[in-house]
Amino acid sequence: MSKISIIIPIFNEAETIISLLETLLVRMKYTQHEILLIDGGSSDKTVATVTNFIGEFHNQQHFSKKRCVDTLFENTTETIEIQLFQSEKGRAKQMNFGAQKATGNILYFLHADTFPPKYFDDFILQKINEGHQAGCFRMRFNSYHPVLLVSQFFTRFNYSWCRGGDQSLFIETSLFQSLAGFDENYIIYEDCEFINRLYEKNEFTIIPKSVQTSARKYKVNGTWKLQYHFAVIHIKKSKGATPEELYAYYKKYVSR
Repeated sequence: MSKISIIIPIFNEAETIISLLETLLVRMKYTQHEILLIDGGSSDKTVATVTNFIGEFHNQQHFSKKRCVDTLFENTTETIEIQLFQSEKGRAKQMNFGAQKATGNILYFLHADTFPPKYFDDFILQKINEGHQAGCFRMRFNSYHPVLLVSQFFTRFNYSWCRGGDQSLFIETSLFQSLAGFDENYIIYEDCEFINRLYEKNEFTIIPKSVQTSARKYKVNGTWKLQYHFAVIHIKKSKGATPEELYAYYKKYVSR
């Protein structure tokens, strides 16, 4: 069976990363996959938190009792592998690094604050078996702000302008390599730039299930304000703005 390498770039995610890892473990249908966490130099307790979690996970008996996921390992001798790596900071660099370390024939790029649906791995494998080489899920926010409700509604449509990294991305490893991965010149917009290249090859599909992503950046910056600035960034890119120009605008108007 195909193996999925779940690649998660992280930076200062000590407060939320364990919740994501636990969610991934209980929502997988199969256990032959691997989880690669790529830290970009966190200054909080992220590395220690993840390291402790991995150590506990490898002690499966203790992990099962504490986390209540013993059913995950019933009737199987396979074990999900979880690894933590260090790389240069920058989501494009971190995701490319993860892809280099991955051993699966399918890569699944996931943001640290995005939670996939139950049996997400099975949904991905179904699309791969249907002949699709790349795609994503629909998305919903953990907020009912009207602007975000409208934004998430459009993620069901298969157009490049409806895409974003928070929807996660699965892709066959061979196709990812043929496209030379993410463009590391992009400090922001790296997901959209790469997905646009997939659309140019007519290689993209949408899984009719939703991931749930955090609206935390909207809460910090203001929902209307942030949505406006994201729209400006898309327009600037369509008019030929360089990666440096996009990042300069982001730094000026969006809290990091």
